Amino acid sequence: MIPSQTGGIETIRKIVRELAAQATFMKERIAIVGSGFLGLTLAKRLADAGHKVTIFESAPEIGGLASVWEINGIVWDRHYHVVLASDRHTRNIIEEIGLGDDFKWVETKTGFYTDGELLSMSDTKEFLTFPALDLISKLRLGATIFFASKIKNWKKLEKVTVQEWLTKMSGKKTFEKMWKPLLKAKLGEAYRETAASFIWATIQRMYSARNSGMKREMFGYVKGGYGRVLGRFNDVLLDRGVEIRLNSKVDKIERLANGKIRVTPVSARRHKDIKPKVQKTKYAAFEAAVAVAPGFSGAFLSEPQHSSTVVDFPENTGSQLFDKVIVTAPSNVAEKMLPQLDEREKKQLRNIKYQGIVCASVMMRCSLSKYYVTNITDDTPFTGIIEMSAIVDKREFDGNALVYLPRYIAPDDELFDKTDDEIERYFLNGLERMYPHFRRQDVVAFKISRVRQVFPVPVLHYHEGLPDMRSSVDGVYIVNSSHIVNGTLNINETVQLAERFFEQEFSA
Repeated sequence: MIPSQTGGIETIRKIVRELAAQATFMKERIAIVGSGFLGLTLAKRLADAGHKVTIFESAPEIGGLASVWEINGIVWDRHYHVVLASDRHTRNIIEEIGLGDDFKWVETKTGFYTDGELLSMSDTKEFLTFPALDLISKLRLGATIFFASKIKNWKKLEKVTVQEWLTKMSGKKTFEKMWKPLLKAKLGEAYRETAASFIWATIQRMYSARNSGMKREMFGYVKGGYGRVLGRFNDVLLDRGVEIRLNSKVDKIERLANGKIRVTPVSARRHKDIKPKVQKTKYAAFEAAVAVAPGFSGAFLSEPQHSSTVVDFPENTGSQLFDKVIVTAPSNVAEKMLPQLDEREKKQLRNIKYQGIVCASVMMRCSLSKYYVTNITDDTPFTGIIEMSAIVDKREFDGNALVYLPRYIAPDDELFDKTDDEIERYFLNGLERMYPHFRRQDVVAFKISRVRQVFPVPVLHYHEGLPDMRSSVDGVYIVNSSHIVNGTLNINETVQLAERFFEQEFSA
């Protein structure tokens, strides 16, 4: 009996040690730098697992690229976003925070502006009668899309440029007339060094949307836009004890000799020193900070209204110690925060090339067309037209139409330095040339967003040069859109990345 008793005691001791270790693990203090959907999803997963989470956000509101602003008295998305029926990760997280029943689904139409003419390409018949291409070119184009939708090994496509692959598949004529303008619209001159895996990912998402079970290409949104989603997400995180620090740009992240990781904001100031003002909207009360970053209206969540969320920064440097830190900022920004990274990793992060965007939100009294997306093959000031009011009920915009005019450009493009007035004239001139019925006096509001780093350019052999999410500084992770290696940047891929990273590093 003694051996079995001894064995039983040892088993109990082992279980106690394991439980104690798990309890210690579950109480880690974790910092997340960035409050886009990647950071918010990670914060929720970590808080649900028992960790104490603090989010550092440099802007005066949460959301990152999905953040919102005020235009003509309406709080709406700063950039265009839509949910596809196949976006299960986006739909799941929105359901988790209690808004799953508020999706609105709409059948969409697609337009093409080519050779000075606006044409529809929303079904097979319209594709076959599309006048910009001859029948052989259209058949090769269709075959290219179908073939790409069946490819499973995307890594092979990283070894060939998108220009070379599409020219081989669709023919030179089709590439020059259709593919090249569309690639330049998204990638600028960087299309020349982009791998064919880029167009594969784009086609895969399109096919997923059409094969989602709805039988038609249905796009969706949540009533109230992402302002409502982020407002609810904010409340859910606060209820789970997550601390959200806005206007808190991180200057430096360092691992100390005792194993703790110190996060130091650029400037140490108390949250209560930022004087908020209350602004009522249709769906919630948003508070705007006096001190806002350039390009922000400050019309979204700046200081949550719950008294328990007021954060007092430490009176000295404003730094704080954590067990682990997850940085979701762009790679070159993350590299500057982390002086202890090894040189090889620093070089890898700096070498990731980003594409930026100048995006105008235009509120107008008239609709431009019936199309949600109008692809453009002609030379215009913007690289596409997204009419959000072709999906969203105009009552959300007080009866007006909301149109986005994006121009994707390199981070050093001179357009970033143009004034708002210069860009407005430039863009509205383009609309007048394209739409005879458009009148400048119909515009009731025009706002411009500038983001120099939106998504990484997937160059040849892209994933081979990508640094690991677990950085060379123990306890520090760098997780951002550069790790979306087999998809395109959108909220669904971002949430999926967060889920994959959490399962990989934190799931028991």
